[in-house]
Amino acid sequence: MKTYTLDEIAQFISGKIHFEKKIAFNGLNDLKNASEDQITFIGSRKFVKYWNDSKAGAVIVNESIKIENQDRPIIYVKDADIAMANLLEVFSPKNGPVFEQDIHPSAIIHPTAKLGNDIKIGAFCYVGKGVVIGSGSTLYPNVNIFDDTTVGENCVFWSGTVVRENSVIGNNCIFHINASIGADGFGFRLATDGSGLIKLPHIGNVVIGNDVEIGANTCIDKAKFNSTILGDGCKIDNLVQIAHNCILGKFCVMSGSSGLAGSVVLGDGVMIGGGAKIKDHVTLGSGVSVGACSGVISDFSDGKSILGYPAAESRDTLKQWVTLKKLAKS
Repeated sequence: MKTYTLDEIAQFISGKIHFEKKIAFNGLNDLKNASEDQITFIGSRKFVKYWNDSKAGAVIVNESIKIENQDRPIIYVKDADIAMANLLEVFSPKNGPVFEQDIHPSAIIHPTAKLGNDIKIGAFCYVGKGVVIGSGSTLYPNVNIFDDTTVGENCVFWSGTVVRENSVIGNNCIFHINASIGADGFGFRLATDGSGLIKLPHIGNVVIGNDVEIGANTCIDKAKFNSTILGDGCKIDNLVQIAHNCILGKFCVMSGSSGLAGSVVLGDGVMIGGGAKIKDHVTLGSGVSVGACSGVISDFSDGKSILGYPAAESRDTLKQWVTLKKLAKS
């Protein structure tokens, strides 16, 4: 197991050490569970009270936070959360599951598919007609990439992922277990004779930019026509639904169990909390923040923070909740 000294840790995160001590760290952990050979972090004042009881060998702290108990090593940084992210990268295992062969003999690859250099394809994968996969990409066992899909370089597809035909995927993307890309959009109309529901064919595709990460069991549906689009740098959690013809700008974040109905438009840097739902044809401007479990049924302009069901600007929603609480007590 690789270990690092206090000085090495400080160099990794551009931190300033208070109270030097010779310690070898083999990992990092939260305040409650960290051991003497692990380092922990405090990014908010509300967690300072747990430092005295923590067994961690050292702590990484925001420069703006004052620590009374300074008889153990402290590394001060500008942003403890960013420092933690950097250290997680340092301590994370560099090797994934082993490939005994770069391309497993059980994988089915259409003769018209074009594969770049240094590609790994696991057991029982399927790569369809006209598929293009860029150099350095990895398909773990049981991944299916259907016809005429284009995949960029250094992408990772974990087991169970299915990419439907004509999808376009950029570079450095990650698709976690059982992600569904390009399934049919949900579209039905009642038959004029009342005989039942008529399925509306979806003939568009999904276009995903660079550096996008898609969580496990998340579904991104293809467009009815044109494209469902995710911009560069979007990060999508597990169990998220993105319906047909949605357009996400750059660096949008969607937390678990949130969902977009059809034709939703998100600007750059929109953040959607867990369990939140956005009605079809709603537009949210750049920098909008949606609180967890909110229900958004109308448009909001750039930079708004919204909350509630139905969602309103956060200050208005909180005032409503306070008023209701007072009414309940009267």
